Amino acid sequence: MKYVSCLLIRVGGPRVRVLEAKFTYVGIRVKNMKKSIDFYTKFLGMRDKGHSRIEVAKGDVAFLESGDGKFGIELNHYDAKSPFNVKYVVGEGLDHLAFGVGDLDASLEQAKKLGHKFLKEIKTKKSRWAYVEDPNGIWIELFKAS
Repeated sequence: MKYVSCLLIRVGGPRVRVLEAKFTYVGIRVKNMKKSIDFYTKFLGMRDKGHSRIEVAKGDVAFLESGDGKFGIELNHYDAKSPFNVKYVVGEGLDHLAFGVGDLDASLEQAKKLGHKFLKEIKTKKSRWAYVEDPNGIWIELFKAS
């Protein structure tokens, strides 16, 4: 995997160096590590790739990976005395996480069976998607993957 390389592009003027970066993972703050790991692994099929303690941040980290290994979520849980343990505000800088699924209706039924709160379904002429809530109040978009 290439992390550092540059591309020269011209945007209405002189060429500009643009970093070619591969979006790899999202880090989210969680209130309960176990419930969060269970949600992402048992409901969304992510794989638990390991946990670690980050003493300098006074927190614990779990890294989860999508089934195809192309994307990950870093779950961050901070101790009460951590400088990063601030009041948890849903949506603070994060709108939602999106997961493509094979069968949207079956996925929503599974969410219901597992006790995950259904939030909203949206339909347009060309597409349909729905949101469920993770244990931290983060909206999880489910859509039919092509």
